[in-house]
Amino acid sequence: MDFRRRFVVGLAWRVALLLVTAFGLATALGTEGLGAARLVAAFLCAGVVISLWRYIQRTNFELARFIESIRFGDFSQNFSHSNDDSGFREIGLALDEGIKKLREERHRLADANRFYEAVLDDAPTALLVIDSEGRVDLGNKAARRLLIRHQGVRLDDFQEYGDAFAKSLGETSVGRPRLVPLITDGVPQTAMVSAAVVHRLGGLMRVVAVQPIQGELNAVEIAAQSDLVRVLTHEIMNSMTPVTSLANTAAQIMAEIDTGEDKEIANARAAVETLARRADGVMHFVESYRQISRAPEIRRKLFDASAWASELEALFKASGAADGVKFTLSVPAGLSLDADPDLLFQVLINLLRNAAEAAISSARKPAVSLTFERTNSGRNRIEVADNGPGVPDSLRQDVFLPFFTTKQKGTGVGLSLARQVILAHRGSIDLAASPSGGALFRIIL
Repeated sequence: MDFRRRFVVGLAWRVALLLVTAFGLATALGTEGLGAARLVAAFLCAGVVISLWRYIQRTNFELARFIESIRFGDFSQNFSHSNDDSGFREIGLALDEGIKKLREERHRLADANRFYEAVLDDAPTALLVIDSEGRVDLGNKAARRLLIRHQGVRLDDFQEYGDAFAKSLGETSVGRPRLVPLITDGVPQTAMVSAAVVHRLGGLMRVVAVQPIQGELNAVEIAAQSDLVRVLTHEIMNSMTPVTSLANTAAQIMAEIDTGEDKEIANARAAVETLARRADGVMHFVESYRQISRAPEIRRKLFDASAWASELEALFKASGAADGVKFTLSVPAGLSLDADPDLLFQVLINLLRNAAEAAISSARKPAVSLTFERTNSGRNRIEVADNGPGVPDSLRQDVFLPFFTTKQKGTGVGLSLARQVILAHRGSIDLAASPSGGALFRIIL
């Protein structure tokens, strides 16, 4: 209201001054001999008109400048008139307050955008953004870590992670999450893929979330196997304990009464002693499987891979399993491993012995190799390869199951325990064919 009152007062006296000067000009024009007065009156009248015009247009000018500031995003403009007592000081302050609010809102939105961008970039789930033309962008750090080898923006560029994965990215439908095979670091695993459609810049885009869940699936599988083994061994040992005790007692009694004179008694003694030995063998067999039901305790630490691998090589060559086997070790300089050195040592020495045994059984020049390398994703890859007969594709997943073995004297414990140890490290182990045609065990840590 103060601005309105001052504006009306300023307008009124300017109109009054215009009327006075106009009357003076009219008087001068109607009176002869007042040439100079006419000129002065005309200049005064023009000045008053200009002042009145500028006074009226001043509000429009300030509003136009305010709108231009908003249009071009220039929130640094100042509209205050601290030395002006005409009423425009109030409107200037109001416009300044509006600019200040807009500036604060811009800062708030910028902070919110930075926050949401940081949340999106640091989200643990890999996010891929696909536009209507099929262009694919890696949306956050998790995606760049997971798809480290990716160098293109087309759907076909994702074929190196598996045909099924590339096909899932190309599907336009948005539905429930699906399990899709995904190959990373050369190791196949399972990922959960889901998609959502969002609007951006007037167009539709799909956001695809990729969450590898192989570790969780492995943990559930190991837990189920451990529970099954624990129940089976418990029940078998409860049933076999009295049988073993009675068989050993019967064998002792038969040994006391067998004088060697009665052939029937001798035969009965031999049968009972065989039964006792087999009962003890079953108990030992079942006892050996009880260790599978206990999760290994991991004591991780960072250690130099080269020196540690040299100790592994020395132990392998000192064992009888390495006789006649060509052994090759490859470790990059400066490579460090973050793992339990004792458990990992036991896993690898067992894999090397198995590899040597397989190579000796079929190759004229048996050879075994142990290779360490750093992957593009920053993880460590360990490979044990031989030139033996290899493992058929149909059995490559079964070799890690408890009780499964292809050896005549095998127990089916070694590889199952090795898998437990690697999974406890949050790593992976798989079996493939080596370049020489034998088996290749690949560990990712």
